[in-house]
Amino acid sequence: MTQQCSTSPNSPVIVTGAASGIGLACAEALVAAGRPVALWDISDTVIASAEKLAQTSGRACIGCVVDVASVAALRAAVVQSRAALGPIGGLVHAAGVAGVGPLDQLKPAQWDTVININLRAEIFLAQALRTDMKSLPGSAIVGIASINATLGNAMNPSYSASKGGMLAANRALADDLAQDGIRINSVSPGQIQTPMIQQAMDATPGLKENFERRILLGRLGAPEEVAKAVRFLMSDDASYITAAELVVDGGNISSQH
Repeated sequence: MTQQCSTSPNSPVIVTGAASGIGLACAEALVAAGRPVALWDISDTVIASAEKLAQTSGRACIGCVVDVASVAALRAAVVQSRAALGPIGGLVHAAGVAGVGPLDQLKPAQWDTVININLRAEIFLAQALRTDMKSLPGSAIVGIASINATLGNAMNPSYSASKGGMLAANRALADDLAQDGIRINSVSPGQIQTPMIQQAMDATPGLKENFERRILLGRLGAPEEVAKAVRFLMSDDASYITAAELVVDGGNISSQH
């Protein structure tokens, strides 16, 4: 069945990992575009983030404390979000953990945690939201991957695997979800100045400069720069884009060749 371009979507969106960093920036960008947003995070600070965003924007926003590593928890949070905002027409899976640890230090429990949060959660969220999204023209999903899916990193094989898995899984889901008019894409950031990366730079003198030497634009990115790419892919300006990866890295991957 051929799917036609829809009207501009204004249906609610779930954003995971939305208490700070890229997730919060995505929530802010989508609210600015007129979308109600359910902000999810394992940190209870997400409640205050959602309240502040609702107050400043005048849009409907809710905060949900969710451990997306638990499929039961994310399914319950879908029900909560739907009850508060109505049928869900968008998902941005930005929740993620770094899982830093080279091969010799890797533990099975650490591997499972990284894969379950970074990758598995998006798959089962897509499953839980499919009926909603099928009913709402213009529905879309964006997964936040990483340039480590392409480059790899000896310090975090679990993270690299989870992000590479996301790229492959999203292409497979695109093949399935297209029959319902649902698009799914990936955004792969490079070094973005989030609380997670700031913590690493604070602990490692010279790390920021080392990052910048590998970036053609000579600087770390801002979460808002990733969020703008996400907002585009979630909009009808991207109505003919699915199964794609949009790299937002200031030329980092290019500099490795």
